[in-house]
Amino acid sequence: MDIKSKVQDQFGKTASDYVTSDIHRKGADLHLIVKMAKLTDKESVLDVATGGGHTANALAPFANEVTAFDLTKEMLAAAENFITSNGHQNVAYVQGDAEKMPFANESFDVVACRIAPHHFPNIDSFIAEVYRVLKPGGRFLLDDNVAPENDEWDQFYNTVEKTRDPSHSRALKKSEWLRKIELSGFEISEWVAFRKTFVFESWFNRMKQSEEVKKSLNSYILKAGPDIHKKFRVKMNDETVESFEGESIVLKAIKY
Repeated sequence: MDIKSKVQDQFGKTASDYVTSDIHRKGADLHLIVKMAKLTDKESVLDVATGGGHTANALAPFANEVTAFDLTKEMLAAAENFITSNGHQNVAYVQGDAEKMPFANESFDVVACRIAPHHFPNIDSFIAEVYRVLKPGGRFLLDDNVAPENDEWDQFYNTVEKTRDPSHSRALKKSEWLRKIELSGFEISEWVAFRKTFVFESWFNRMKQSEEVKKSLNSYILKAGPDIHKKFRVKMNDETVESFEGESIVLKAIKY
């Protein structure tokens, strides 16, 4: 099964859990995206990999129209239920691939993508598609988990994520994102890094994996070295991982 089929399988089973997930429905990063977007009620906005619809829902009150776009039909259905329950009538729902979008060139004023690109197998194609569908002067708003610059810590974090979620492709380093976006023709106007706490039990259970995988991942984290425990702020209770911290970025890039 390729990575995109794994995404559809995994998120098809867990769509409703992502609507109610605290990490996705709450967080200062969501408010930061709205602030960075600087919408004026006139814009056409695309929310790539909308998931539970939280970003589309947050931007809808300030945009002319929003397109919620996702690879997984169950996710789109869950997003539509969530967004319409909040009274927003200016949102369209489209299924498709972030690396090959079914939209015309220069269709949108703003493209947002939150907590999703680590599932994309070809980040370069995704960025190129964002650039293509944006109007000149359009804003690209990216929000995703990132790996540390240290290669050992990068490997640890991505192994943890891949073990917990087979549809995980790779969380890039901050430096990789900045380089790729600038080389694609964007100018980065602002970016913010912030730490994110993952409560192990709820974070793992959202993927509906087996208890055997949970025990294996718990053991993997416990056996990591003290430098990794310090870097990721791992909290333990006896032989059980309670939580750890990762890092994310939110950035705005302009198409010139």
